[in-house]
Amino acid sequence: MNHIIREDIERIVSAPLPWDEFSGANILISGGAGFLPAYMVETLMYLNHHRFIGGKPPCTVSIIVRNKDRAEQRFPVAGFGSGFYSRLFILEGDVCEPLSRRYDYIIHAASQASPRFYQTDPVGTLSANTLGTANMLEVARRSASKGFLFFSSGDAAYPINPTKVRSCYSESKRMGETMCVAWANQFGVPAKIVRISHTYGPGMKLDDGRVFADFTRDIVNGGPIVLHSDGSAERPFLYVSEATTAFFTVLLKGKVAEPENVANPYQFMKISELADRLATTFGMRVERRERQDSAYAVSPLPGVKPPIGRLIQLGWHPEITVEEGFWRTVESYVEAS
Repeated sequence: MNHIIREDIERIVSAPLPWDEFSGANILISGGAGFLPAYMVETLMYLNHHRFIGGKPPCTVSIIVRNKDRAEQRFPVAGFGSGFYSRLFILEGDVCEPLSRRYDYIIHAASQASPRFYQTDPVGTLSANTLGTANMLEVARRSASKGFLFFSSGDAAYPINPTKVRSCYSESKRMGETMCVAWANQFGVPAKIVRISHTYGPGMKLDDGRVFADFTRDIVNGGPIVLHSDGSAERPFLYVSEATTAFFTVLLKGKVAEPENVANPYQFMKISELADRLATTFGMRVERRERQDSAYAVSPLPGVKPPIGRLIQLGWHPEITVEEGFWRTVESYVEAS
């Protein structure tokens, strides 16, 4: 874990949340090696080593991943009983397959979030959000879990044409939310929902295709910062540590079956403005080029500031600017190189 990520995790666990609820808990995270859930894994491991001591039993975390070797690169597991990841189990498999074990908390984060996959693997994209969600909710029901968290998307708030292939993502996220509401009402599963908007930070794939990953790659490579559009689309940009704090806030304190927007409306701007601000921060120029990637599915959704009033009432408030957040992000990649 490099020092940027460690600082992020320390900031997350400093939040005034009932962290002791996880002491001794058995936790399942689907897609746990992915960009966003990986920060949750790191946080839980940090709690084991720095908070759950002096008689407080540590938690056990199991993650479901598609590629175990890749997950072990992200989490160098030394074996149960030793090392920082000593209570982390990596399970290779499909999130749609049944599970027999019981879990106190379940975080369903497995999903293809990059627009590159919406054209090339729409079935895989929607399966994790529908069949996988039903499977995870059933595990929670059988386990009488204390908490369930579904990673949805800001896209779910805006209906789009279901006959367009790109809708495989947003429509399946909408159905995943409906499933959470259904299992909560019929079976009492404490299903909570986070609608995640443009989140960036250390650990994201620089070939992801989304603008924050593209800009980070450009900066790490020495520039220029390349715009593949006219830059008029408006988006809110949230740093990953603040997103992670929001996830835990909703899981531990949020209302069942009510989606919460996880976004930073204070860093809401046009893509062109983001490029200009980063160019000033890193001393680079901005260049415009036509996108050559035909597989990339451009979002048709308008730019809207997501309201976060309910999360603010729960004690969460984003503060990190794009200048600070991208500096931390770039620094983490430079340190890892």
